[in-house]
Amino acid sequence: MLDLPALQQLIDPLLPGLLGVRLLECSPERVLAEMTVRPDVCTAGGILHGGAYMAFADTLGAVGTVVNLQRGQTTTTTDSSTKFIAGAKVGSVVTGESVALHRGRRTQVWQTSIRNAQGKLCAVVTQTQLVMEA
Repeated sequence: MLDLPALQQLIDPLLPGLLGVRLLECSPERVLAEMTVRPDVCTAGGILHGGAYMAFADTLGAVGTVVNLQRGQTTTTTDSSTKFIAGAKVGSVVTGESVALHRGRRTQVWQTSIRNAQGKLCAVVTQTQLVMEA
């Protein structure tokens, strides 16, 4: 199993790195991370863009799946559903917690709750990850 620094190093040169995703905790059942809401990932109104929420959550579910993979396996997202509930303002930090709902041999389902700096629920994302042989 990859440790937290190795997982962070894995995502840093990719889109999650561009977004500033910082992994805080990771286990086979749960991933916790945070991201600063920068102006370049916001809407014109200074609120975190919906696509940034989705990319943040997709990253956490994928990281959770990677932690569960066997040698020679890889993963990809096959389905994602997002419910937007509240906004996060520019300059604040959002926290994402992704929990495994299902960890099967060929698929995993992860649900990510994203909260703003005040702890208010901003979005809930449920995604399915396909587990494939490399």
